[in-house]
Amino acid sequence: MQDLFGRSITYLRLSVTELCNLRCQYCMPAEGICKKRHEDMLTEEEMILAVTAAAQLGVTKVRITGGEPLVKRNILSICEKAAAVPGIRELCMTSNGLRMPELAPSLRAAGVRRVNISLDTLNPERYRFITRIGSLEDALRGIEAALAAGFERVKINTVLIGGFNDTEIRPLAELTQRYPLDVRFIELMPMMDRYVFGPEAFVSCDLVLRALPELRMEGEDGVARVGRLPHAQGRVGLISPLSAHFCAMCNRLRLTADGKIKPCLHAPLEYSVRGQTLEEMRETFMRAAAAKPERHDCLSYDARSQASRPMNRIGG
Repeated sequence: MQDLFGRSITYLRLSVTELCNLRCQYCMPAEGICKKRHEDMLTEEEMILAVTAAAQLGVTKVRITGGEPLVKRNILSICEKAAAVPGIRELCMTSNGLRMPELAPSLRAAGVRRVNISLDTLNPERYRFITRIGSLEDALRGIEAALAAGFERVKINTVLIGGFNDTEIRPLAELTQRYPLDVRFIELMPMMDRYVFGPEAFVSCDLVLRALPELRMEGEDGVARVGRLPHAQGRVGLISPLSAHFCAMCNRLRLTADGKIKPCLHAPLEYSVRGQTLEEMRETFMRAAAAKPERHDCLSYDARSQASRPMNRIGG
């Protein structure tokens, strides 16, 4: 499956729920969201059918997202069935990690190979502020559980926010020296209509390079530029959707929990697959790929994403 600009689409991000057990400032309203009717969301069977349709068109990698995927009651069944779809070679997950202590071994057994865990600060008060209701201690226990479960790779996703955690670049990056994991700094994207943060929050990942002059850059890993600190077990990654967009190498489509394929994270265009047969889903995936734009508009504090949804309703 190719788009009109010659990019091969091999990666599907599948959101299994819009619900979350945190209320992160850049992702979700403080009051949470109204739970939709069951009949308005994809069923487990439709999710696996969609993964099958995508795999038949050349998708080899699926990332399970949310909301928070680990609050989904049937998450282990979804993972096991998705991993077993012919053609899917890599099943990954993005999570806040809070339920990893109880679920990590079962996720690994179900076929999840890699996990990304969100962690924006190592300061307990800042963690509580950014998540509104979360505990840093719980998040750290989740990371330890993921490492102990034997996933092929554990990555930490840190949203870089000027005036909030830009003074923590070094301690966060040094986690790669203490543990066999990667830490990836991601520029804050203007996805919400209202922010507690001002324009100063939207800083470039070049700030990481200035804070870590000893970081040896090694090349690229997907959309991230990656480097390594001296004697580190893992790598430091820089993901720059604002300062240096990577649209030319984007190989992904997103499927929301309510059954909409989004060709581009920052565009409002969506294609519904809910209620479709396998063949109809194949055709919808191909239409969505053909509609994938060459690049998204420039983003900044004053130029918000045109996604039409907050991140928890798209899939992080």
